[in-house]
Amino acid sequence: MRRYSLQVSEPKPAKDAALVSALAKELNPEQLAVATAGGGPILVLAGAGSGKTRALTYRVAYLLKSGVPADQILLLTFTNKAAREMLQRACEVAGLQRGRLDGGTFHHVGLRFLRDHTEKLGYGATFTILDREDAGDLLAACVVDAGIDPAAARFPKSEVLAELYSKAVNTRTTIHETILDHYKAFEAQTDAIIKVLVQYVQKKRALSVMDFDDMLLEWRRLFVEHPDVGERFAAQYKHVLVDEYQDTNRLQGELCDLVSQVHKNLLVVGDDAQSIYGFRGAARENILGFSETHPGCKIFKLETNYRSRPEILALANASLQRARSGYEKTLRPTRDHGMRPALVRARDEQQQASFVAQRILELRDEGMALDDISILYRAHYQSLELQIELGRRGIPFVVRSGVKFFETAHVKDVLCAMKSLYNPQDELAFRRVLRMLPGVGHAAAEKLFQAINGGQDVHAAVPKRSQRAFATFWTLYSELKDGARSPAELIDRYVRDFYGDYLQVTYDQAEMRKDDLSRLAEYAAQFATLEAFLADVALVNEISSEHLLKGAARDEAVVLSSVHQAKGLEWRAVFVIWLADGKFPSQPSIGSPDAEDEERRLFYVAVTRAMDELYLCWPLTTVDRSRRQVLMQPSRFIVELQRPAGADELYEAWQLEEAFTDSVPRLDGTQAPALPGRSSEES
Repeated sequence: MRRYSLQVSEPKPAKDAALVSALAKELNPEQLAVATAGGGPILVLAGAGSGKTRALTYRVAYLLKSGVPADQILLLTFTNKAAREMLQRACEVAGLQRGRLDGGTFHHVGLRFLRDHTEKLGYGATFTILDREDAGDLLAACVVDAGIDPAAARFPKSEVLAELYSKAVNTRTTIHETILDHYKAFEAQTDAIIKVLVQYVQKKRALSVMDFDDMLLEWRRLFVEHPDVGERFAAQYKHVLVDEYQDTNRLQGELCDLVSQVHKNLLVVGDDAQSIYGFRGAARENILGFSETHPGCKIFKLETNYRSRPEILALANASLQRARSGYEKTLRPTRDHGMRPALVRARDEQQQASFVAQRILELRDEGMALDDISILYRAHYQSLELQIELGRRGIPFVVRSGVKFFETAHVKDVLCAMKSLYNPQDELAFRRVLRMLPGVGHAAAEKLFQAINGGQDVHAAVPKRSQRAFATFWTLYSELKDGARSPAELIDRYVRDFYGDYLQVTYDQAEMRKDDLSRLAEYAAQFATLEAFLADVALVNEISSEHLLKGAARDEAVVLSSVHQAKGLEWRAVFVIWLADGKFPSQPSIGSPDAEDEERRLFYVAVTRAMDELYLCWPLTTVDRSRRQVLMQPSRFIVELQRPAGADELYEAWQLEEAFTDSVPRLDGTQAPALPGRSSEES
């Protein structure tokens, strides 16, 4: 693996000394060097919390004040809001009106360009953009036109087809390669999937419509197939600036080069140490190879951190030094010293959740607002116990990594199946389960439900095209209903023998959803009966909406987030939970150097979200679905930071007392209710 040690460019004296002197009052020397750099390709390596947005904003202002016309500057970002705010601030600094200053997301800019040239690409004089629902409807129509019966073939539904197509477009790979790499379960249907997607592309052109990914794909095609048009577009922009360059995929990386091909003044800002979206198709090689693919590239580093206490940065730097590849950088603190990060070993996941909730209460008593506190985790399913515990304590929270655990569609699907096993007369739950069968809609589900509960011939009520699938389902359902199995065993069997296939063809991000269902089974393992498990889930949902915080500001809430969703944000206090090997880093990444390195970067991102206080938490044990205790090892990202005896420690080990019980204080001063129905084996 390669470590990148590069010669950082020294700033050259700018022509307008007065302008530089004015900017020097607003920027540190690193930021000033970026803002006043000359032309040509420029790579800015911006560490976490180093003020890269400020540097980029003042770069635009400097160009404007130096005489570059506003309409010759293009700023590419990942959100239109970021572009608007940067451009507005740049104009304020430069003392100019916004005028024709141009910027926005790749899609926003590409769409404007395509509007004038669609006929060259085989579309009509005008075209419209399909939203996700419309794109799904068109894909479903293409499946029918291809002569495929989704019910018989267990063919991927439109949502999954759209995800597959998008991944292929943005990673610049073929459909066949994408299926082999990411959708192995559909390998036998590769030819049929390609047939459907070819029709999808043809129909879009015939209807003069584009989906979200076409805005980039067709933009690139216009440059490649009509170079004269592309060169005229590129000639408009003397300077092109790109934010969050480490998150660009291969297609976006190509577009950056194409839009700057005439003047060659391309400035990109990013941090390879925060490249964490490989699963979405982000190409880290864009930033790692930038200096090699852009001859004459100047490199600047932003390493002065304005966010975190020195103790937090010391831990972050030490972790980053153990990465196998990447540019060398060291974050330097500007803030005063504070507490060392706390390493908190809990007895199990329940005690971990109890500690976090209790410490949040203490922080609020010390004057910290709930909005200044975040709980971060590697995967959404790891927030289950925290959501339950915060609900019990009346602590308001928002979930940035998705909807609340028990409200996700796939979890509700499985819970409805468990409800129908426990109570076959629960019509709402049972009909939802029956509608998962291919070819069974609302009317057929109602007819089937009446037959099942009315003692009629069930098989006679099954639509002809659904009989085979129903026979398999009914055999499994009858076996599960009549057998004596624990809640965890019921969930496992149901997912393995029926729901898993439905999940694969119905939902995007199927593997992440399967992780959620595995965690649901593990959670269910602490209950001896299905009745107790369902009662617990109902109570959890109920107490989450009971009286919440007394005296809190309106909408004040703790933030629960996956680390991926937290990138770019900051909080005064951050709890990182489930820091155990196999959880963070994730089990599939262990043993793969590249995957493990991305997990380490994810840990680095999590740590650098904290401003004042950082808590690194891991449970010593957990209970598997067989209700056996499993010993957990601390994350290798923690173990590798242990210092030799006598050296200053990067973190402080906290010892928890065994005083965390079901009877705990709530934020309003009352006692939180105990959750009934727990197995006697619960600690």
